[in-house]
Amino acid sequence: MDADELAQQFRTGDGLIPPRLVSLMIDHGHVEKVRRQAGEDWNCAKGWARMLIEQGQRDAALQVLAPFVDTGWWIAASTAVDILEGGARPEEAIALIRPYTEAANFFAMFHLARLLARNDRSDEAIEMLRPHIERVDVASVLVEVTAGVGRDEEVAALLQARIDAARDRPHCMRYVEPSNAVHLLAVVRERQGRVDDAVALMRTSELTSDYGPDELADLLARHGRQDELRAYAAEKGSLTAAECLAQFLEERGEMEAAIEVLRPLVRSGSPGPAEALANLLARNGRVDEAIEMLRPVPYSITDDYEHRDYFAERLYTWLADQGRVEEALAIIDDFAVQEGGMSLHLLRQRVRLLSDSGRTDQAITELRVHPESGCWDGAELLADLLVRAGRLEDAIEVLQPVSGDGDGSNQNLLGELLIRQGRVEEAVAVLRTRWRQA
Repeated sequence: MDADELAQQFRTGDGLIPPRLVSLMIDHGHVEKVRRQAGEDWNCAKGWARMLIEQGQRDAALQVLAPFVDTGWWIAASTAVDILEGGARPEEAIALIRPYTEAANFFAMFHLARLLARNDRSDEAIEMLRPHIERVDVASVLVEVTAGVGRDEEVAALLQARIDAARDRPHCMRYVEPSNAVHLLAVVRERQGRVDDAVALMRTSELTSDYGPDELADLLARHGRQDELRAYAAEKGSLTAAECLAQFLEERGEMEAAIEVLRPLVRSGSPGPAEALANLLARNGRVDEAIEMLRPVPYSITDDYEHRDYFAERLYTWLADQGRVEEALAIIDDFAVQEGGMSLHLLRQRVRLLSDSGRTDQAITELRVHPESGCWDGAELLADLLVRAGRLEDAIEVLQPVSGDGDGSNQNLLGELLIRQGRVEEAVAVLRTRWRQA
């Protein structure tokens, strides 16, 4: 085995039985097949190791993973580290992970820092992370692993020094390294109980990069500072701040006040505020009002189907939950008229609504007559409907002719159905065909 090849396999999935199918093989009693594949397939090795751990055979699980760990592949090593720690063997876990941190693997560094902190060795974690504090991710982990260990002032001083270094450079006020230094310093101050200092830090928006406005609203809400939060939301005029205030009021039972916070933003015609107010209404049992609030939104989005569908699917769900499926179907039909025909994309939404409302046979009939039902994504959708109807063999027949087409998802589905039918050798053959084609 080669670490680079294993890493490539892991990134792409090529050459591996998907984890979900490995679990399915185990659940359906094909354990021996998983064990035989474990020598060359990482997902099978991990699934087999998990079974052994559940049986109390932790050392045997480590032996299964050893060939992968021995390549120097980080993912395998991190899995073994977790198994060792789970077996109350932290020193062995630390010894295994440390060489990866010396090779400047920051994922390993963060894993080790958390491992050290969980085992009362935060001092070592701090010393390891300190030299790299200019990195956003390192600084975040440093603040995380020092919670509750009495080192807050030391961490605060490190962050303050980074902020001061940016402040001292002309025209560079926004270029703090790490860019989340102000946010993290506020986190430290808040957990010290110095909420006023945390609020003051969050108000220095010129230094907060992407973190300031939302975090300040959340901070004010967490500490019940309603007047400041209301003033801040009015000052910013942003949806995020308004939502935070509305949620604050909602949690205190002040529903009408929460609605009035969002209503002025809805009048702007932007979809976001309408969604926020609709969600607020729906959460509080006022679903009919939520539907009417959201109903115009999908129609207002004409140039981005993905954006439109995000709002439309929320609307369909609420209508269906209220027993108003025909209204939801009518909206899809309206979109089809606007687009000049029922695209497979719209039909996908229509047949799923039909199936979810107990009309799977009708959904299958409508899909079968669509001209794109024979393409790979149409076949996958049809197979899914057939599975819902309990017709697994029919679903397999639909998928087999197109199993080499598309993005590979239909091959995964075909493999799953074959496993569920006890045809595990055929399932593995289907997946191996995919690997060869890739």
